[in-house]
Amino acid sequence: MIDPTVAPALLVAVPIVAAALVLAAGLWSSRAGWPIAALTLAVEAGLAAWLADSVFGTDGRLVHVLGGYGRPGPENFAVGIELVADELSATFVALIAVVGLAALATTRRAGPRGTPFYAAYLLLIAGLMGAVLTGDVFNLFVFLEITGISTYTLVAADQRASAAVASLKYLIVGTTGASLYLLGVGYLLIATGTLNMVDLARTLAGEPSFVDGPMYTDPLVLASFAFIATGLFVKSALFPLHTWQPDAYAEAPDGATVLISSLVSTVGAYAFLRIALTVYTPAFFEATPIVATLVVTMASVSVVAGSALAVMQTRIKRVFAYSSVSQFGLIVLAAGVAVHPSTGTGAAEAALVGAVIHLVGHAVVKGGLFASAMGLSLDAGAREVRDLAGLGKESPVLAAAMAVLGLTLVGVPPAVGFLGKWYIATGAIEAGLWPVAAVILASTLLTLAYVARVIERLYVTSPRDSGTPDLEIDAPPGDGGPTQSSETDVVSDGTDVATDGGDATADDASGAPLGVIAVAVGAAVLAILLGFAGAAFADALDPFLTGVFGQ
Repeated sequence: MIDPTVAPALLVAVPIVAAALVLAAGLWSSRAGWPIAALTLAVEAGLAAWLADSVFGTDGRLVHVLGGYGRPGPENFAVGIELVADELSATFVALIAVVGLAALATTRRAGPRGTPFYAAYLLLIAGLMGAVLTGDVFNLFVFLEITGISTYTLVAADQRASAAVASLKYLIVGTTGASLYLLGVGYLLIATGTLNMVDLARTLAGEPSFVDGPMYTDPLVLASFAFIATGLFVKSALFPLHTWQPDAYAEAPDGATVLISSLVSTVGAYAFLRIALTVYTPAFFEATPIVATLVVTMASVSVVAGSALAVMQTRIKRVFAYSSVSQFGLIVLAAGVAVHPSTGTGAAEAALVGAVIHLVGHAVVKGGLFASAMGLSLDAGAREVRDLAGLGKESPVLAAAMAVLGLTLVGVPPAVGFLGKWYIATGAIEAGLWPVAAVILASTLLTLAYVARVIERLYVTSPRDSGTPDLEIDAPPGDGGPTQSSETDVVSDGTDVATDGGDATADDASGAPLGVIAVAVGAAVLAILLGFAGAAFADALDPFLTGVFGQ
């Protein structure tokens, strides 16, 4: 029987090898990219299922030491790097596998396509898997950089000027965030002599014999947290460090946006949860209560600001992009509540369960929303909110999916958006953090404002009332929307549909492909089903929660 501890290594290695295979196969056939990517992601889904069965079943926490060099530690500074799968990481491995495969389906006919695109797509999956599974803070930096470089490529995949500018902006801001994170890691290494997450937690707690008591108030440790948190807040697009995200989401090709919006910042938020809980642990925040207060305050500002900015947008993709600023703020806010010194164990566990549920739910919902927007753009040329007028009748399936997912974002029960907010709000109220509950309520009302505007356009306003033509196939210049050229048969990514590695024809630009519709509808259905999974989430995460908070 194969040892399940190899699953984490395979989850990282398989897409890296496949990306190289795509590039090699592209020398012979430009159509090889999608089949190889689809097969690879199907294998990833199988590996993710195997890992989840092992972690949540009989094996529990799995550890794979790369290269057999031995586990690094403060007493023995070896070069070994661990890949670790526990209940938290296994949850997000499954999420990446499912969403990655679903997002790939939207590119089959709608694009973008081509050998470089699919190679970058697979490298992004590898980076995301590695970031979730690594047990080493420097290795986390490496995987976050793989994720970032792949994302820069995907944003600029259609070679438009506006997309290139958005990619460059993301490159500059993302590199700054990564540099700040790396500085924090350097401070941690100087203070503790190790990079392994478990050993870092032990050393900061003062357990090794050569450490003279807990190190939580050491200036080097405080500086390390400040740099690491700021760097990860950039990756998670928290206000006011969010400036790269709206342009990246809006200008990226629609197929790339579905994947990026679902997973890239999600893994940034996961990384913050992982380091705050596993490396620094709640004891750090108890010893330095001002740090927890600052985290809660900054996240609260992001929750409200992101929602307010979303209300002011007119382009569909930018509405949902700014919405993500708010939603990731809510997840970091939940983490701040969980580690706040005033929070009891029960409230802390509720807040953390809410953070995980909301993070998973947001990935599903946001991917579905951008798939719906992609489909409505292909079906009716809708790129602005006003262009949605009357599409509830013209494109009933896609419109219904967008409406359901939008209401999920608001937090209407029984969908997953309500479940995540309920847990977070419950934890905040039990901890006596009433201002946090007020922030969640304010954000919900603001979210309702922009979602209601979208639904009103879909089902109440007619094209005649809005001044919008019944069909507007050509997107505004620089919008990243799909256009069709009668001379060269070009789709949104500027790629020749006859030779770019897909089976599409020029006719695909005038209607939503089945893959796009299936992803949008599937996300809406899954968002509702996840809304009934609160107890299952709590039970599945119980061993991890026990390890963090004790009993």
